[in-house]
Amino acid sequence: MSRDDPLMQRLLAFVDIFVESPYMDDVIAELQKLPNMEELYEVTGEFDIVSLVSADDIEEFRDILKNRIMKIRGIKSTVTSVVLHSHKGPRFAGNGSQQGQRSAVQPPAASLR
Repeated sequence: MSRDDPLMQRLLAFVDIFVESPYMDDVIAELQKLPNMEELYEVTGEFDIVSLVSADDIEEFRDILKNRIMKIRGIKSTVTSVVLHSHKGPRFAGNGSQQGQRSAVQPPAASLR
């Protein structure tokens, strides 16, 4: 994955979702339609769904969360973790050396400062 890859320039956030049980299938179907939904998992444990959402910046992410995800019938609440740095995985762009490793997520210059 090169720095020219579109995901390298995007904000990534894990969004953990609590769902009202009778709506699980409907919620999954609606989340799958969102173009910013990179990964989507139905899980056991504290949350019902774990998702990975991409956005151009924090403002776009806020809009996706507030006006798209939270408006889906059956979603009770969410917990979000913004990715600061990728150390391993499909979005990791390291070359194997400590010095050459870079995050697959490059926050926009205005964010996190």
